[in-house]
Amino acid sequence: MSKVTVVGSGFVGATVAQHVAEQDLADVVVIDVIEGKPQGNALDLMEAAPILGHDRKLIGANDYKDTRDSDIVVITAGIARKPGMSREDLLKINAKIVQEVSRETIKYSPEATYIVVTNPLDVMTYLCWQTTKLPSERVIGMAGVLDSARFQTFIGMELKMSVQDVRAMVLGGHGDLMVPLPRYSTVNGVPITELMSPDRIEALCKRTRDGGAEIVGLLKTGSAYYAPGASAALMVESILKDKNRLLPCAVYADGHYGLKDVYVGLPAVLGAGGVKRVVDLHLSKEEAAALSASADSIKQNIDMMNQLLVAV
Repeated sequence: MSKVTVVGSGFVGATVAQHVAEQDLADVVVIDVIEGKPQGNALDLMEAAPILGHDRKLIGANDYKDTRDSDIVVITAGIARKPGMSREDLLKINAKIVQEVSRETIKYSPEATYIVVTNPLDVMTYLCWQTTKLPSERVIGMAGVLDSARFQTFIGMELKMSVQDVRAMVLGGHGDLMVPLPRYSTVNGVPITELMSPDRIEALCKRTRDGGAEIVGLLKTGSAYYAPGASAALMVESILKDKNRLLPCAVYADGHYGLKDVYVGLPAVLGAGGVKRVVDLHLSKEEAAALSASADSIKQNIDMMNQLLVAV
């Protein structure tokens, strides 16, 4: 029986656990520092099992010993940026959380593959890799799947076509400098560059970059969790079932696209053990420059994080 640990029992973590169990992918442990919350979530999800027709076991935990021998660890723990909070504040708080989570989970699941969801995502994925000392192919960040799904949604809405026929590719960091690739985005094989004007495509790219902020603005007191949770579960499925899905994920770049020593969103084949390979696309000069700028911004944040951690 496969086992997935989800660290963090907030909305994103609970949604990941729900998808993993209900898609019959694995038994699930939901762990949190708050006593009772993961246990309540797990019990509620278990009580849905007879209705939904699966026999997966879900348990809530506060002790990392309960995560022993997990095949995959999904890290969602952390805080969202609040009004008046600086980027440095968010980075410092979440870095301490992800560092502790990585240290504790790797003790009990040294063979696990990690999927990081905590923001700032690319930086936290790098920190998880540093802390666990795992091969980089076993530490992956969830961002490109989500950003591409948002792009796909907006394309389908714009064209009034089924999103099931839409495929999209978004590279780069999970933030304002992400790089949607219209040339590699299609509707049933037809490039969107043949289906809409450059102005409309650019408008959809901008909406994709602002996708998370748009939802935060609407919710007022929270952030997205349905699509992020589904995105992480899709990655879990590809790894556990060795499906070899080509998905844009935050992966370690060691010369790919001319980038070195940084976690950044690139097209990767996910299967058993994590990243099987990174696929090299032929980018235009403008696309390559945008990807490089995105990676440079992530590197700056990694340097800032390292300084903050040393100062603690």
